[in-house]
Amino acid sequence: MSDPESESPSERKRGSGVRLVHGMLRDEILDLVLPPGSPIDEVALAERFGMSRTPIREALVRLAGEGLVEALPNRTTIVASIDFLNLHHFFDAITLMYRVTTRLAALHHKPADLQPIRAAQADFAAAVAAQDALGMIATNRAFHAAIAEAGGNPYYLGLFLRVLDEGRRLLRLYYQSYEDRLPQEYVDEHEALIAAIEARDVDLCDRLARAHADQIVRQIQAFVARDRRDDVAL
Repeated sequence: MSDPESESPSERKRGSGVRLVHGMLRDEILDLVLPPGSPIDEVALAERFGMSRTPIREALVRLAGEGLVEALPNRTTIVASIDFLNLHHFFDAITLMYRVTTRLAALHHKPADLQPIRAAQADFAAAVAAQDALGMIATNRAFHAAIAEAGGNPYYLGLFLRVLDEGRRLLRLYYQSYEDRLPQEYVDEHEALIAAIEARDVDLCDRLARAHADQIVRQIQAFVARDRRDDVAL
């Protein structure tokens, strides 16, 4: 990794451009402003951001590494599709990781581990109150990452973050299904998880984590299966 102080002004400018493009496109993809399968036009992006195509390409490489865009053989870049046919794999994985990490947190947490969990929960509650879907996704990730950290197993932490990151657009659909007005009861579920972890009640943690995952899965399934056909008079 290069030393920022040793970079030339042009390199720093390009680096800031890459970060800007990456951040804005990432938010638009996660927020489904850019829907799955939509083309990414490098020329149009260069005009939009007022920069050369080099930082645009570097930003797209980063997004590809995150699984958010896909380069096709004809050099076209598109927003990565969501694999709806294999959603059951995601559902199995996220349910398992909710349960395992919460159980381990109950078993192994230190008192100091509760502070970042509570801080992330406060941020999540604020995002819910503000109807900020991207904020909900980010703070929910931070909340469950803090729980996994408290569990003390870095492998489970890495696996869980991968599942959460790869499912970000599915979680966006989850919040979208509530029109970004997430019911307070689901914020309260986080509070119940914290209390069970603090009490070191492993069985209760398992039940709460399973129920938490189940309601997310049911909501996404119902939203994806919703009949959106227009009633066209013939």
